[in-house]
Amino acid sequence: MYQPIVFLPGLICDARLWRDVIDGLAETIAPMVADLRLDETIAAMAARTLAAAPPRFALAGLSMGGYVALEIMRQAPERVTHLALFDTSARADTEERRETRRKGIAMIGEGKFIGVSRGLLGQLVAPHHLGTPLAEEVQAMSERVGGDVYISQQKAILSRIDSVPFLKDIHVPTLVGVGALDKMTPPELAEEMAAHIAGAELVQFPDAAHLPTMENPGPVVEAMKRWLGR
Repeated sequence: MYQPIVFLPGLICDARLWRDVIDGLAETIAPMVADLRLDETIAAMAARTLAAAPPRFALAGLSMGGYVALEIMRQAPERVTHLALFDTSARADTEERRETRRKGIAMIGEGKFIGVSRGLLGQLVAPHHLGTPLAEEVQAMSERVGGDVYISQQKAILSRIDSVPFLKDIHVPTLVGVGALDKMTPPELAEEMAAHIAGAELVQFPDAAHLPTMENPGPVVEAMKRWLGR
């Protein structure tokens, strides 16, 4: 029997983010990749995902998808059988991070959207992936999602709440994963989440930065197999 699992993409990402992981788990799962391009709040993204999801499901989110996953755990915890949080944070943004997001939104307003800039790409993937076909795929994915969605997603992220106080209320098998080289949501943020969730497993993925599901999917698949078996 296939296990229903809902995958939540990150900021300016689409289903490509999860493709290799879904392929690696194909023999055991019934996957659904949520569309997070249609709403301007994390709560609305969560509600839309819940409306489309099966009655009970495992849930995996990366980066912004992790914010949505935590909101789903507030809105309908009884529907979630397992929770996986990758390269994300339970904290609200610092003011410095908020200002960076506002500047990104302003640049789009000036007609400067080029997908993922070279500077941002260097934060998303590990240094040894720059200039490779993988980096080109990340760039192409961002261009498919587009500038308008980038703005609405950044606004949603800016308005999100601090989820740290809610972590203690999570009581399903939980996997917290992070790329060992992630600078955007570094390993210490994953460690913080795992410390607040009873029984959470913490895994670092080698040779990956912020997008381990694309950069090094093999270890992600193995970690998820263990997680789904709990």
